[in-house]
Amino acid sequence: MRKLVLATKNLGKVAEFQRLLSEHASGIKVLGLADFPNMPEVIESGKTLSQNAFLKAKMISAFTNLPTLSDDSGLFIDALAGDPGIYSARWAQYEGSDSKEQDLLNINKVLTQLKEVRSDKRSAQFMAAVVFYKAGADHLPLERVEIGVLAGEIISAPLGSGGFGYDPIFMPTGYNQTLAQLSPVIKDQISHRGIALRAIAPFILDHL
Repeated sequence: MRKLVLATKNLGKVAEFQRLLSEHASGIKVLGLADFPNMPEVIESGKTLSQNAFLKAKMISAFTNLPTLSDDSGLFIDALAGDPGIYSARWAQYEGSDSKEQDLLNINKVLTQLKEVRSDKRSAQFMAAVVFYKAGADHLPLERVEIGVLAGEIISAPLGSGGFGYDPIFMPTGYNQTLAQLSPVIKDQISHRGIALRAIAPFILDHL
């Protein structure tokens, strides 16, 4: 089976990408960074989602000697001038290793920042940059980036136990449930990562 490294330690994200790939690029084994415990940490010093995704993909591909799929996702809230944006995962400056604790702290910080913002002024967008990177035999790498965007709004309190990250407080436009309440099937159909991955899947299949 062909192997592809997903540049994350988040088991929820690994599971989500595995679902999406099984539908649009079957026959691929997705490995997470938990499979490479000696992998050095990648410093996300880029100024955009795409730059950070490329940084992760290139470094992890070089370390594992395997094709790599990397994403950098962010929540862009209009009332916060686009924050937390590229800093979404680190918004509460949590330094531990518990992803659930990190998610909770990030959510609480956003809700505190929006406490005085009216419900009709809480528009937001989830954005994802998904990058495929593979070292080339002629030293010219194969690389591709696709962008996915999901519009919605931030609700006043978390709802739902599914998903991860900011899913419990993000209600997509046209839905009356948060991403954490929607089934995985529906979420995969509409999510920013789903949009980007469907766009990049043909390139992965052609070059993996």
